[in-house]
Amino acid sequence: MDPLWQEILTKYFIQSGLGFAMIGAAAVFSLGGIGSAKGIRISASQAGGVLSENPELFGKLLVIMALPGTQGFYSLITAILIGMWSGLFGGKVTLHPMQGIAIMAIGIATGMVEWLSAIYQGETSAAAINLVAKKPDSSGRAILLPALVETYALLGLLSAIVLLLFVTNGSLVIG
Repeated sequence: MDPLWQEILTKYFIQSGLGFAMIGAAAVFSLGGIGSAKGIRISASQAGGVLSENPELFGKLLVIMALPGTQGFYSLITAILIGMWSGLFGGKVTLHPMQGIAIMAIGIATGMVEWLSAIYQGETSAAAINLVAKKPDSSGRAILLPALVETYALLGLLSAIVLLLFVTNGSLVIG
């Protein structure tokens, strides 16, 4: 094995859990961003069709169309917290490898929640956009439909924060 790779593996995966934590941060950010992009594509495609016939509905559709993008922000927040609490941003790295593995699992699980909820929210936003297209006065009620999906995206963020606090607080230190 190349000595450089051996040094990287030893330093970031065997002596500390920082490598695993970095994988978790990358996973949560990537999955949430991909999901948000796809969710917005779904809702914006629907809005584009509606706006081609009724451009005056743009103001009523803008928030509904953009809602699936929030999961990307939640994922970014989670990735930043992983970086801060694991010492990735210049702090002293004191992560045990098992803590790093736990953080990686939190990142992957949270990323999947944000990824799927963004896509489902995009689909729900498309249905809400159809409602506004047929009944423009119902835009206030229509936004509640994708907001229900948003609840689970927020729960994903909150559970990630609680679990990260638990893991990085030393409660999981083994050995």
